[in-house]
Amino acid sequence: QVHLQESGGGLVQTGESLRLSCEASGRIFGSNGGMGWFRQAPGKEREAVAGINSNGNSLYYSDSVKGRFTTSRDTARNTVFLQMNNLKPEDTGVYYCGIRPAGSAWYISEAYTTWGQGTQVTVSS
Repeated sequence: QVHLQESGGGLVQTGESLRLSCEASGRIFGSNGGMGWFRQAPGKEREAVAGINSNGNSLYYSDSVKGRFTTSRDTARNTVFLQMNNLKPEDTGVYYCGIRPAGSAWYISEAYTTWGQGTQVTVSS
């Protein structure tokens, strides 16, 4: 089974940027539906942030991050990235990456079969 490892989180101020990475222990593209980024704030449910399909030609974003966040991938490194610009305090949370099977919707967390352990992002005002 493929394992995922997120990194790149930290404490930043409003308006600053962070780049998250999600490295897989094996090949993650071509054999599933795609990858997704979710976040979870204390006391809240896990929410979808961004997604990329298996062949990399479709990108998806939640309305709350559209225009500020960009997801991308490096197939040679089995890694997906989440570039987060103009961060806001409401972006604070633990960020997770996951793998979903073909035919599933990118924004439904229950569809994902594999998750990383998460990385903390804290944005101070």
